[in-house]
Amino acid sequence: MANVIQEDREQAKKETGASLMFIGLAVWVADALVAFFFPSAARIGRQGTFLTIILVLAVMGLALMLSGYVMRGKPEE
Repeated sequence: MANVIQEDREQAKKETGASLMFIGLAVWVADALVAFFFPSAARIGRQGTFLTIILVLAVMGLALMLSGYVMRGKPEE
């Protein structure tokens, strides 16, 4: 019985890690969308705001992907 509970915890941990990695990837896609509009921001003089948003989203996406990778653990062989 205890072995089944431990396997369920490990499976939940792997699923949570994979979900965090997917969310991090989605944040990077949103970051790419912001970067796509950066040239128009430079034309109107708001490039500082866009650079801040780009950097924050990039760091947040990287943090989510790394925490998901660590949480997921070693791949099964």
